[in-house]
Amino acid sequence: MTLEAILAYVHFLAILTMVVFISSEAALCRVEWLNKAVVERLARVDAIYGMAAILVLASGIARTIWGVKGSSWYWTNPLLHVKLTLFIIVGLISIFPTLTYIRWRRQVRESGTLPAEAEVRKTRKLVMIQAHILVVIPLFAVFLARGFGK
Repeated sequence: MTLEAILAYVHFLAILTMVVFISSEAALCRVEWLNKAVVERLARVDAIYGMAAILVLASGIARTIWGVKGSSWYWTNPLLHVKLTLFIIVGLISIFPTLTYIRWRRQVRESGTLPAEAEVRKTRKLVMIQAHILVVIPLFAVFLARGFGK
């Protein structure tokens, strides 16, 4: 029981960290606020967001393996697969902003120029898509935890 509680805590903490840092990205990635310091901050915020996402995935998998319900209970439920698919979609979408922030940071450090307005808007749109998909995943989680989908 203690292991289950610790795994749940780590999973929830990682989820909350992801939400905080994707929200921070959405707030910072605005044409009107972008300056050299914000470009640097976006790269750091995104790195923490990525680490939190990895921890969400790892702790979620750990819960399916070592949790009370057992892996066969989780992995045979289609709701887990929906959650995982949405999470993977978010991860794939996040690749573009991550690479973009790295490029922006390099560009600012080398030439001091900020990215074009259109590129900032496109990147922010992808961040917002991620944030909106992330909001749906807990809906499937609560139904999964209550035995729906079996």
